[in-house]
Amino acid sequence: MKFSESLKKNRDFQIVYKNGRSLANRYLVMYVMKNGTDRNRVGISVSKKVGNSVVRHRLTRLIRESYRLSEEHFRSGYDLIVIARTGAKEKGYHDVESALIHLGKLHNIYV
Repeated sequence: MKFSESLKKNRDFQIVYKNGRSLANRYLVMYVMKNGTDRNRVGISVSKKVGNSVVRHRLTRLIRESYRLSEEHFRSGYDLIVIARTGAKEKGYHDVESALIHLGKLHNIYV
């Protein structure tokens, strides 16, 4: 992710959860908040409800890769948190990518 950094600290996640806007579709939930910098910070969350560790890590990799390949289309200066829903458990790369782009368009950060 050349234009983005990772959200890692729980405190950062909590700030975005509290102050950000959230929209969802079948497979993903996305929280978006302006961060006042020229870079995006991306956090990915996959709950234990979704599946075992193999399933959770696979979904994390799918979300990260779909964001990485389309990150030049996302506007800069936002904190993004992407949460996988249980419906995404058995979906492939293209389904996850289209869900991510759909949410980016709903938030008006995907150009």
